Amino acid sequence: MTSWETHPLTPERFEDFADVVNPNRRENHCWCLSHRLGAARIRELGGDGPTPREHAMRAVAAQRTRPGAVTYADGTPVGWCSISPRTAIPKLEASELITRVDDVDVWSIICLVVRGGHRRKGVVHHMLEGALAHARRHGAPAVEAYPVDPGGTRMDLTMAFVGTRAMFEAAGFEVIAETGAVASRMPRLVMRHTF
Repeated sequence: MTSWETHPLTPERFEDFADVVNPNRRENHCWCLSHRLGAARIRELGGDGPTPREHAMRAVAAQRTRPGAVTYADGTPVGWCSISPRTAIPKLEASELITRVDDVDVWSIICLVVRGGHRRKGVVHHMLEGALAHARRHGAPAVEAYPVDPGGTRMDLTMAFVGTRAMFEAAGFEVIAETGAVASRMPRLVMRHTF
């Protein structure tokens, strides 16, 4: 039986995070910064070296408000969930397409990544369970996600990082609104899990 754990991203867990989201440590690959930092701030935090995006994410991981959580299966890092207070995600806060539904101080999930070789093994279920527990421990009244609703159509896997309606419904989230955003011509929803 697999042993599952989910832990907030800290500087000590950075290599585990990188093993999930960027196993080849490519600088131009995603470091889960696009909603958190603009290019100027990435340069400011990351310096002038060969890997400014990686160094910027290391700086974000060292902040008091953790940018997300890493899920482990039998001690191996297999998943990443970008989850934190919505107010800690500036580009989401400023979005004109994924606007606030109300004044609840929600935490937001903006990205899910399952490490290659570990897909279709139940990682997302355990990752969401652990991420929700993390948010609840830190006083979140509710967590929102902004997945697509592919209906009966085949989903473009380049957008899989936002998740699907079905995976969030399985974790106890409910649709509370539709956003003005689309991904691969599919509407993005606002789904909420309230504690």
